[in-house]
Amino acid sequence: MKIIDTHAHYDDEQFDTDRDELLSRILSDNVLAIIDIGCDLKSCRFAVDLAAKYNNVFAAVGFHPENINSAGDNYIEEIKSLAQNKKVVAIGEIGLDYHYEGYDRERQIEIFENQIKLANELSLPVIIHSRDATADTMEVLKRTPPQKAVMHCYSGSAETARELIKMGLYISFTGVLTFKNSKKAVSACEVIPFDRLMTETDSPYMAPVPYRGKRCDSSYTIETAKKIAEIKGIEPEKAVEILNNNAIQFFDLDISF
Repeated sequence: MKIIDTHAHYDDEQFDTDRDELLSRILSDNVLAIIDIGCDLKSCRFAVDLAAKYNNVFAAVGFHPENINSAGDNYIEEIKSLAQNKKVVAIGEIGLDYHYEGYDRERQIEIFENQIKLANELSLPVIIHSRDATADTMEVLKRTPPQKAVMHCYSGSAETARELIKMGLYISFTGVLTFKNSKKAVSACEVIPFDRLMTETDSPYMAPVPYRGKRCDSSYTIETAKKIAEIKGIEPEKAVEILNNNAIQFFDLDISF
């Protein structure tokens, strides 16, 4: 079963020693496609360059809320220019993160909204990051609704998931869904319609069971898909088929089989 990893960060230094060998191997083995995610200008450029090297690697470009200090006055034009590349399939990851002290709430919201507006202008989906900022994230999405969006690395409640689905969003799970203490994520997965689900790794982080604690790569996406299949009560092969189709349609992927 080949599966799509809808969210990975291969610019991370943990891949510096074997990045190309790893990507060549997993793309020929059990990974159908990868979307490499930008978080600032440097990682966005990396994602675009990486996508140019591999047929089934695609890029997303945007400023992560933790990286807004590196966003200059012309950050929207910079992202817009990168997004002209045909391998760029989304604006992301963008959003709000209030986890660490000292965050600039107003600036985060401003940059989040501006990037949603850019995505709508370009008819691209958005990949949303939200940590400890649910109320403000929901308010932004209501005030400035994206044409198409996915909440990545979902760890919220079933109630919030229902609201996101009503707003038209997709929801994506990482390997955290496989952890023993992930009851809230499992409850959320139970109520999300299968046609709104996607799966990801957020590599190199959050490797699923049985690889927890190790460096994560896109080949581990299958473990999260198996967990979703278990939760939904269907065969893993069918779950992978549905999850892949969701990703292909959401990102409008031109995949070489």
